[in-house]
Amino acid sequence: MLLTIPGVLNADQLRFVRERLAQDSETWVNGRATAGYSGAPVKHNQQIAEHTPLARELGDVVLGALERNPRFISAALPNQVYPPLFNRYRDGMTFGDHVDGAVRVLPNGVKLRTDVSATLFLSDPASYDGGELVVQDTYGSHSVKLPAGDLVLYPATSVHHVTPVSRGTRTACFFWVQSLVRSDEQRTLLFELDGAIQRLNASDADEAARRTLVGTYHNLLRLWSET
Repeated sequence: MLLTIPGVLNADQLRFVRERLAQDSETWVNGRATAGYSGAPVKHNQQIAEHTPLARELGDVVLGALERNPRFISAALPNQVYPPLFNRYRDGMTFGDHVDGAVRVLPNGVKLRTDVSATLFLSDPASYDGGELVVQDTYGSHSVKLPAGDLVLYPATSVHHVTPVSRGTRTACFFWVQSLVRSDEQRTLLFELDGAIQRLNASDADEAARRTLVGTYHNLLRLWSET
């Protein structure tokens, strides 16, 4: 399931993150530092050094926003979220076709399975040319270039790339989620069921029927959850 979530960061949060990234320009390093074996040869960008105070400070802003976003919770069903990272593309920088590594190691040494990949756009799309995230699935290629503050989620199993930036700078936040539900198909069904329940709640539909659907949702989550 490829899903966009608008307004994950509000205007104040977005302004703060942008200002902090601009102030600490010397903390940008070669993006290959966190690339896997297959990704390193095709990764040409920069990112904020992982585990630095700036990365943790801005990552906490993003994590706080995600915790308050019901659409993200419903779609990703997060068990663990890898600390958010921040990258930028400019002057022809690009990231070729790759699949994200299956497992990443958290700062405390715990291993995290990457079920869901996420990109949170931080730059105004009119401020740069190129830089589209292109995700491939069974229905073809999907090009994503979102307004600043918007997020896209997609299965970490997907082949994807970022097209070269020919003008301006594309800045984004990216991270991975280990979901309570490993299967993308099962997460999609639960997301659709949860959305239907919310719409029925808003329309004050038959209470007994809604209660049955809520029970079905939680029983499926109980059946499919790996925690």
